Amino acid sequence: MKQIVIILGMVMSLQACAQTKAPKETAAADTIKRIVRTEAEWKKVLTPEQFYVLRQKGTDMPFTGKYYLHKEKGVYQCAGCHTDLFTSDMKFESDCGWPSFDKEIAGGKIKKVKDTSHGMIRTEIVCTKCGAHLGHLFDDGPTLTGLRYCVNSTSIDFKKE
Repeated sequence: MKQIVIILGMVMSLQACAQTKAPKETAAADTIKRIVRTEAEWKKVLTPEQFYVLRQKGTDMPFTGKYYLHKEKGVYQCAGCHTDLFTSDMKFESDCGWPSFDKEIAGGKIKKVKDTSHGMIRTEIVCTKCGAHLGHLFDDGPTLTGLRYCVNSTSIDFKKE
């Protein structure tokens, strides 16, 4: 019964997210050296939870991730390849259940992909360097950019300033 409630909560959280259009990619993404590994190689370097989120496009449970309410100053990096993705100055509290950022670090480090899973149309965000699933991008952000990068805590690491 508890699992059903948790699953229903996740579905409701996902459905609450708005449709978005993917912003155009920058040419800088073409200059990033890609990391290519087999699934077996990824399983050796990632925890089972990281493998589920980063490689199988899983999702953290809402309101549970280690970076959801995190407030330290520093840089958030891809957990798969340690590429810098966001700074703490880009983070804001969105009350959606996951860490949220209003922009990304420049340089095409995040790729935007149309995602039609779960009966929705969303924009998936993926690490350009290693292909890790990070979360989704929405155009309902409350800051000046109007964007909300909704990121799984499992998909990022933090480097303190």
